[in-house]
Amino acid sequence: MTTGIEQYQELIEQLKPVVKEPAFNQILSQVAANVPRPKRFLIKMELKRQAKPCQRRIDLRGSVDGECHPYEHEGITHYLDDIAQEMFERQVRCFGGYTIGVYEAVCNTENNFRVMHSKDQPDTDVLSTEGDSPQSLPLEVRYLAPVVDFSGVRQRREERMNFVVSVELFTELKESVHATSIDISVSGLKVKAPKRYLFKPGERITVHFRGLELDYGLNRGEGVHYLLTDIDRSREEQRLSLKRLYDQEQKAFDEFLEKFIQGNKRRYKVNMDNTIDAIVAKGYEQYYIPHFTSLPVYISQHEDDLQPQYLLFNDCNRDIYQYWLDEDNNLRLGYLFGHQRLQKLRELAPGQREMTVFVFSHVTQGRCYFYSASSHELDAQPQLKSAFLAYGSRKLSWRVFKLQLTDMHPEQCHIPLSLPDTVSEMVRRQNQPPSPRLQSKLKSLRYIALVTDISSEWATQAYQKRKLQKELLTKLQVFCHPRNRPPVSIAPFRFKYQELRRETRFLLRTPVNLLNDDLKLTGVTEDFSAGGLRVELQNLFPLEVGAQLAISLPKLQKLTQKHHLTEIAYKVVHVSADRNIVHLMLGDSSREMHAKEFFQELIKNNRRSLKPVHEQQDMAGIGESLRNIYAANPLNIAVFIRKDGIQLLPDSIAHVPSEHSLKPLLAYRGDEQNLNLYALYAARVDSRSFIEQTLKNMRTHNVPAAFELFIAFNPTLGSIQQAIQVKLVEQFNNDAQRREFISLAMGKGRFYALKLFLTKTGRPDISLLHSELSYVGGYAVHKAKMLEEQLWNVAAVADMLDVTAEIMYRYGFNQHHIDANVGKVEDTDNQVQGKNEKMLNSSLTDSQ
Repeated sequence: MTTGIEQYQELIEQLKPVVKEPAFNQILSQVAANVPRPKRFLIKMELKRQAKPCQRRIDLRGSVDGECHPYEHEGITHYLDDIAQEMFERQVRCFGGYTIGVYEAVCNTENNFRVMHSKDQPDTDVLSTEGDSPQSLPLEVRYLAPVVDFSGVRQRREERMNFVVSVELFTELKESVHATSIDISVSGLKVKAPKRYLFKPGERITVHFRGLELDYGLNRGEGVHYLLTDIDRSREEQRLSLKRLYDQEQKAFDEFLEKFIQGNKRRYKVNMDNTIDAIVAKGYEQYYIPHFTSLPVYISQHEDDLQPQYLLFNDCNRDIYQYWLDEDNNLRLGYLFGHQRLQKLRELAPGQREMTVFVFSHVTQGRCYFYSASSHELDAQPQLKSAFLAYGSRKLSWRVFKLQLTDMHPEQCHIPLSLPDTVSEMVRRQNQPPSPRLQSKLKSLRYIALVTDISSEWATQAYQKRKLQKELLTKLQVFCHPRNRPPVSIAPFRFKYQELRRETRFLLRTPVNLLNDDLKLTGVTEDFSAGGLRVELQNLFPLEVGAQLAISLPKLQKLTQKHHLTEIAYKVVHVSADRNIVHLMLGDSSREMHAKEFFQELIKNNRRSLKPVHEQQDMAGIGESLRNIYAANPLNIAVFIRKDGIQLLPDSIAHVPSEHSLKPLLAYRGDEQNLNLYALYAARVDSRSFIEQTLKNMRTHNVPAAFELFIAFNPTLGSIQQAIQVKLVEQFNNDAQRREFISLAMGKGRFYALKLFLTKTGRPDISLLHSELSYVGGYAVHKAKMLEEQLWNVAAVADMLDVTAEIMYRYGFNQHHIDANVGKVEDTDNQVQGKNEKMLNSSLTDSQ
């Protein structure tokens, strides 16, 4: 890089996507307005140099800390590791092809031995840019993340043009105010006026367009009536949003304004703020929905009766769905939503509608029986509480679920584009609401119940330490759900986001034998496609992804003599977290072709009887409608992480309602537009953030990695490091230390426990944003490219929820302690804190 502009590396990265645009010089002047002219010239020359085409072959074998593979691009075969390949693709997108800048970026990845060696050397460069790096920022601001509101998409009925002209406003009291327009549409106007004038929403305003009267000869005596709808006083001047009142006929003015906007919108540019906000909101929401780990269940209301009706699943939450399938593949999730539980949740205050439910299943005589009890239900029967927790936690089927409830509205099923119908016929079609038939299916929905599996090995171990009283086991029958009263049926729907599966899978349970050298396993298929199987094993699977297996299907072999269904080669492509579900992909030898032909014929000849996996959508669009409803009412918190050089930093966070239990923690040293994620980065493993450690070895589309964080929060202390103390659950030596941490945190402030599900993201689905990106690109191509690059920079997404109540319950705290912890942040009296600390230490009971 050219000497002297190292400190502008971030600016250079921002400008790479537009370096070949005709308007590059203008964009550079705007973006780098504060950069001295000589430096700006050097930045321009550097970008032009990096944008020159390159034909050099890159061979990183032996040069990087990673395994290199052949990678072909435009006829040139490079040898790159995974990190270099990702960097190559990212930079090619920036420059629009293979250039010198691509070559240099790939040869300088963070795992390059030369780069790592140079970092280990003392820094003697007087031009060091360390002061401009994220690590040099104060901790209070280093982890601030801007808020993204998934439900913040606003559609405009017409195009709004940026236009500055002098106007004169007359209030209801005939007071004259000279102002300047900001943007204008046929039925709306935004102006800025001095702050000394007092306006109020709902006021009628008469506007005279003095600048237009002078330039275009409009009638000077004719004012246009508007209604003041909103006032923004956050700047030096106040900005007024005005809505046209059609209480008088002004046909000549209407025709003039419409022609004026259509004729000048390319010159003055249409206002695209709402479209840009919509692209950001939709883009981030598309990253989150495929990776969120909770299962939303949609609750309908008929008079006072609440019943679960639909659920929405993806690849990350379907394990919850499958857990509730009985031996006949009937969904029994409705057991979780008893009438009393739903009523109790509904009666709680917003932001507090949650409960912990403990579940296990018992199989006898080939039949599966589900047992469940909430923490409140167990507290109501203290003689059975310990027996239920001790016995259930010793079973493989033991699960701990968190239930949350929130309001919803059926109208939220439709999210139109941010563009008005007048833009194009395609936009008009995309803005059409769902069919009346589909809306009738959703009209009775009133609530979303969110189910999250918060089980962990630490929780299981803690509950297993309780004494097992065998004489009480027969009395646990009160928590058993009777099979002769099956729960209400819940229809599952899948939101198909960038469906990467090439084939439909069908339910099929048939015996299967697996062989790998001396290893022999038996199991049952759960579903199949022509090219893959999913198998449930009787024992834990000891091999890893990539292992080769020889599969035999003895029962299916009896159905055919034409095809060979023994010792078929399959490759392991995924292993479930509990290691008893294996996903397999068929090989491509001649024997495997026999198996593929057999499965293709089986599907063809049994189309009507074979049941597609989770494909119960009886109406087009219902899965997308349910997704839109959830996106408007998320209960967990989505956190997005971007890759900045070699660092993984907070990119943004979904909107957190003011009543959310985590809002005080996230808003500490932040504000409404920027929340503080320091708590997620404060926990260190081997002197590095656990987020960084986890994502380093994670592949895209892996099952999310789960973490439990213990947080002591005392906002009265000086620095953020003192106010927020964080440890991972595994960083304690035993349960006694965990209980002590909780007790001390409560005595001095407030204790929080977070459950974090972390996963890498895939590519953004730009096709779903095509109409809006094209619209932005038509007026400002550099903005469209920067928006795309912003979405591509998202490296990971985290699903975060508050599990404080369950963790306190797990380690022996009672409901009184849990309730006392919630309001402790405001309590700063040292004497009261001391009493509370003594009370906690003395009243904690040994849960063993």
